[in-house]
Amino acid sequence: MLVGVLALQGAFAAHELALAECGVQCRQVRVAADLDGIAALVMPGGESTTMSHLLVTSGLFDPLAQSIADGLAVFGTCAGMILLAAEVLDGRADQVSFAAIDITVRRNGYGRQLDSFEADIEVPKLESPFHAVFIRAPKVERLGAAVEVIASHEGVPVLARHGSVFVASFHPELTPDYRLHSLFLQEV
Repeated sequence: MLVGVLALQGAFAAHELALAECGVQCRQVRVAADLDGIAALVMPGGESTTMSHLLVTSGLFDPLAQSIADGLAVFGTCAGMILLAAEVLDGRADQVSFAAIDITVRRNGYGRQLDSFEADIEVPKLESPFHAVFIRAPKVERLGAAVEVIASHEGVPVLARHGSVFVASFHPELTPDYRLHSLFLQEV
């Protein structure tokens, strides 16, 4: 299986390592041609407004939007979640999103860099808690009826999916625990 990792900005190298540990080949996705032949895509954390700008200026936004609409499996973490959300609060006016999952998120919803934190979260599909790293994380403020919540933290969804779109408000790639990457790959 060949999995793409959006490599315009952000923590893409850590996702590549996690995917390699799961036994899959990776390809960095920077231009539309990089989408050819991939079975899935990981959209990393980073700075969502910068990533949005780079998606547009690189010419990648429209081909990627079409691939997602056509059913490409995608896993968005932190900024990746923001880019996949139907609605983004506190974003820039020129910020684009793929509207691939029916959620509303607030950029930096848990606070600024100083408010970043780590927490063990219960993921029913895993045998033990997952240690989640929240860095200027988006906060889910609304869920569409068809969105499945996979895990929550203090009553707020932090891991969700709809169809082939998975999102996490935290950074699973910043731990040596690759179970969430494996969980995503099982659905591809």
